[in-house]
Amino acid sequence: MMDMMTLLPSTTLLPLTFILPLAGTLILAFSGGRFGYRASAFIGVGSVGLAALVTALLTLGFVNGTVNAGQPQNVTLWTWVSVGEFQPTIGLALDGLSVTMLGIITGIGFLIHLFAAWYMRGDDGVTRFFTYMNLFVFSMILLVLGDNLLLLFLGWEGVGMCSYLLIGYYYQNNANGWAGFKAFIITRIGDVFLAIGMFLLFAKLGTLNIAEILSVAPQMWQAGDPTVELVALLLLGGAMGKSAQLPLHTWLADAMAGPTPVSALIHAATMVTAGVYLIARMHGVFELAPTALYLTGLVGALTLLMAGFAALAQTDIKRVLAYSTMSQIGYMFLALGVGAFDAAVFHLMVHAFFKALLFLSAGAVIISCHHEQDMSRLGGLWRRLPLAYMGFIVGGAALVALPLVTSGFYSKDDILWQALAADQQGLLVAGLIGALLTSLYTLRLIIGIFHGEMKSDGARDAEAGRGFAHGLPLVVLAVLSTFLGAWITPPLSGVLPVSPGVGVEAGHTALELIASATALIGLGLGAWLFIFRRDWLARISQQGVGAGLWAWWNLAWGFDIVFDWLLVRPYRGLVRVMRGDLFDAFFRLIAQIMRALHFGLSRTQTGKLRGYAATMVVGATLILLSLALTL
Repeated sequence: MMDMMTLLPSTTLLPLTFILPLAGTLILAFSGGRFGYRASAFIGVGSVGLAALVTALLTLGFVNGTVNAGQPQNVTLWTWVSVGEFQPTIGLALDGLSVTMLGIITGIGFLIHLFAAWYMRGDDGVTRFFTYMNLFVFSMILLVLGDNLLLLFLGWEGVGMCSYLLIGYYYQNNANGWAGFKAFIITRIGDVFLAIGMFLLFAKLGTLNIAEILSVAPQMWQAGDPTVELVALLLLGGAMGKSAQLPLHTWLADAMAGPTPVSALIHAATMVTAGVYLIARMHGVFELAPTALYLTGLVGALTLLMAGFAALAQTDIKRVLAYSTMSQIGYMFLALGVGAFDAAVFHLMVHAFFKALLFLSAGAVIISCHHEQDMSRLGGLWRRLPLAYMGFIVGGAALVALPLVTSGFYSKDDILWQALAADQQGLLVAGLIGALLTSLYTLRLIIGIFHGEMKSDGARDAEAGRGFAHGLPLVVLAVLSTFLGAWITPPLSGVLPVSPGVGVEAGHTALELIASATALIGLGLGAWLFIFRRDWLARISQQGVGAGLWAWWNLAWGFDIVFDWLLVRPYRGLVRVMRGDLFDAFFRLIAQIMRALHFGLSRTQTGKLRGYAATMVVGATLILLSLALTL
């Protein structure tokens, strides 16, 4: 059995990881509406479940195989394009990083698909829903397995398209359509940067193969070379758009318009982490660009602080979790910026566990409360919804990095330690402040949903979810969100550079104590504010400076307003001006002249032969006269 496992990954199993979700997509897409809810859910969930099983076999063979265990494996399916030296392939690369990402995409993806089968029951468009979800999984797998940037970019654009389709899934509501449109436009801005970076890489290095780029780049460029800095900045721009980092972050909160399983899969566990994966995968380029690398950490630090304050002033459950996602990805960017690529990927994995748990638990609350998701209209649900309450308690504890017992503690502690080891005190302080904010908004979220009085009929009439599809994903994700999830060690040795904190222990224990104290102080401060001083806090937030800060944070620092004034309104004004400019008027005049000539000449078509003969005579006479006069 083990001998077969060592042979199958590079020949049979690896392509199956994306072929199975693609097959599910095609079957559902061409069903012609003949499938009911059960058949659509079975195909959608089953195809991703089989992909998860294949990934488990792949991982077992990759890590424990007797031949070349842990060594990168490549499978070239066919040559995609062949134009001179430009010959990108449909090639797959399996190494520790792609194995880790595959496990997250298919494993967490399967649990989310299974929960979606419960969440979407009774929905008329469930076939369309699972078609889009399976297409997303296919695109995401293609993104992480592609051995060249062109194939990666194909998957990159595929997940962007699926994000647009799923955010606007309830397209009957015009606001949902605009939310999808906004996500599509903003992420396309980042995609343009990525595309230009790819063009520049090919122009300078003559290849888009990732392994060749990482090999040739150090030979072509010295550290700090302006060209490699530009390439890294362009790649960073692409990552910022996809991962919702400042200033290309405004789409993520509005993306919560899609069904909650969509938020769990695309906007918490997988797609928004694609930017982190891109930077980690292209680490060799970023190591040669110290300015771009530092800017990566700075962007992450600013984003985690901005999103943390914004989360404090939201009342919609999913918007709180959306800003929390921005903040946690900010931690990943911070880790990348200090050169701790493995710490960023470890937190990416752990974050997928507890954030998927929180989103699915939020979905359970929303469905149970008849689609009520405003915290100000909930409360008192901990007895009615014990499983969802457990999900929020465990997931929230991991989010705030409760010491020792949660997986989030170990991944976030690693990031903070790497920042200290890299002598980046400013980024370290930002991370600690972010941890305090995380404790505050997480406790506020749990208290607002599950404690106090029930504030609406939706809460009073809440009915707990039941069934295998509802309960199993929550239980499994809850287990992974505890310290048990931290025992899963991504096989990144030899794939990513050594982090700055490796081999250094001085000060690590002290920082652990400081970070733990910060999280606990945040919880204590949150309990004091949101339980014992709730009325005082409400008064403060409704008058004077407190009201201004609340409004500012509720609008997420007003970036949408700024972008509207700086970009949207000037663009619309330019469009209005261009409607009547001289060039348009000139071409409209030509069109009007042609229409007039057509009208006049068409009147001569009478069908009378005498008229045609007379016209010919007149015409011939005029021609002869003109010739005579010119001689």
